Amino acid sequence: MLLIFLTRFEESMAMLKGIAHYERTHHLWTAYHDDQAVSESDPRWIRSKKWHGVISRHTTPGLAAACAELNIPLVDLNDEEPFPGVPKIRPDNVGVGHLGAEHFIERGYQKFGFASFGNTLWARERRDGFIEAVRLAERECSVFESDYPGDATPFWEEEQITQLAGWLKGLPKPIGIMACNDLYAQQLVSAAHAADLLVPEEVAVLGANNDTIRCELADPALSSVAPNAFQSGYRAAALLGDLLAGIKPKSYDQRVDPLGVVTRHSTDVLAVEDRNVAAALSFIRERACYGITVNQVLEHAHASRSQMERKFRQCIGRSPQSEIRRVQLRKIRQLLLETDFPLKRIAELTGFEHMEYMCVLFKRMTGVSPGSYRVRMQDKAVAAVTSVASGS
Repeated sequence: MLLIFLTRFEESMAMLKGIAHYERTHHLWTAYHDDQAVSESDPRWIRSKKWHGVISRHTTPGLAAACAELNIPLVDLNDEEPFPGVPKIRPDNVGVGHLGAEHFIERGYQKFGFASFGNTLWARERRDGFIEAVRLAERECSVFESDYPGDATPFWEEEQITQLAGWLKGLPKPIGIMACNDLYAQQLVSAAHAADLLVPEEVAVLGANNDTIRCELADPALSSVAPNAFQSGYRAAALLGDLLAGIKPKSYDQRVDPLGVVTRHSTDVLAVEDRNVAAALSFIRERACYGITVNQVLEHAHASRSQMERKFRQCIGRSPQSEIRRVQLRKIRQLLLETDFPLKRIAELTGFEHMEYMCVLFKRMTGVSPGSYRVRMQDKAVAAVTSVASGS
């Protein structure tokens, strides 16, 4: 079995895990992993051995033609136009766009934008899904489109950011903008900084694909719609198993529902028009886990306590102190889920001088202790993976 996946992509790794899980539970395959995708450009690789089947994330016309000529079953995971007679599994991109729009609508946004590559099918589908959901909410959407350059140069990226900054300056604020993928979303954040706009307070930015490293390294960290790449890989292996057994696919273009939105700082805010409140929220997002006080927030926003209390309750329905605690709580949850740090270390990283006080506050706000929360969420994660793998 030949697997053609560039492992520098996080999504490819998740697909390979799905394939491996199916193989372990259904078939005993001997797989060769072309992790440089040489087969994509050099069909001689296909002829070099007697392959029983191929699963490819980087399918080209040459690869599809070679497999057809040699009568080798091929399952295509590339998110572009299907090849005739080649079964394809790809994300439900319209659904990805819908989830993005719903994410902003739930946060009270009235103004929306979408940044897309107009020359790629998957980006157009995500754009159309986003616009459709926005219009169902009786709103309009501004669109910025450019062409995907393939191997982008630094000069292209600089020009792209300059053009995006000009677009952002002319849009009404606050606005929620989705990009067709995380690379584009990262450029949107850079453009917002270049235009002297606050993210997320004035421009909230949402990506797609949930490329974890790219999202976490952005400033602020990027929210993103997560596809179900594990399930795509699992279903591709199941489909190849059917082809080898002589079973024809029910559909040659199968779609996989996205998992949902992974919320990070770039959209973790409600739509707020008041500039003072936006400045205060931005300061809290950046500094809450350093043990800041409400007085420091007031100094930064140049407002009195009574004025800021009133504006906060009008705009977001809670006080500045409650917002500080909410941001700290979110970080505590993240550290409990993503690390094995002891509670004392988590308290230090979230601005609490005493671990005991952090634990009391966490239980008061969530109903469970930090330790119980960590165990519960780990159990849920295991159950979710098992459910996905079984296709239920």
